[in-house]
Formats: sequence, structure tokens, C-alpha cells
Amino acid sequence: MERCGQKYMTAVVKLFGPLTRNYYIRAVLHLLLSVPAGFLLATILGTACLAIASGIYLLAAVRGEQWTPIEPKPRERPQVGGTIKQPPSNPPPRPPAEARKKPSEEAEAAEGPSAGPQTNPIPVTDEVV
Repeated sequence: MERCGQKYMTAVVKLFGPLTRNYYIRAVLHLLLSVPAGFLLATILGTACLAIASGIYLLAAVRGEQWTPIEPKPRERPQVGGTIKQPPSNPPPRPPAEARKKPSEEAEAAEGPSAGPQTNPIPVTDEVV
């Protein structure tokens, strides 16, 4: 996945070729940039950061890493017929779930203990004051 603004930096790095792609060269450039900044007290933290980055690039170069651009892959459009495994048996608009019950389910529900009117075990009285 490409990060925000990465395609512009990719074009710049590709333009300079091996000068920016090789991590040994990057390590030397970072180290050379950190030397003049080390003479001023106000930039000593930046010097330390550049020196650490130089060390990281040198370690990566020793391990054989190299920068390669992330190229966007052409998107393959799926075949319309190939993505549909089985078309729906009941196309939209579909009735609500209660109306979609099969007749056998309704017969089983009617035969159960809830058949007929329910009786309330607690007597209810309507007292109007």
C-alpha cells in the first residue's frame, strides 16, 4: 500500500538512480551532513539524529537491503459471470422474514405448546378509584 505523498518521492528517487537507491551512499551522505551540524550547540540533536540514521542505513546496506519502488499493479477486473456462484432463488425485493417462513415451519409452530389462547396464572383486576 502506498503512503500519502510517496509517489512523488518515488519519482525523485528513481530520477537520481543508484545515487539514492544504494544504502551505502545514503549512509555516507547522512554522515557527511551531520558533521557540519555538530559544531553548533543548537543543532547537536539534529546531528545525533543524522548520525543514527547513517548507522541504520549502513546496517541495512551491510545486510544487503536495497530500495525498490512500490509500483501500482494494474487492477484486474473480475469476470461478471465468474464471481456469481449461484444466483439468488428469490430476487429482491424480498418479503419480510415472517412472510418467508415455509409452511412446514408454521405447522410445527402451531402444534407446539403455544397453541390456543394463553391463560394468565395471576388474577388481574381492574380497579378504578
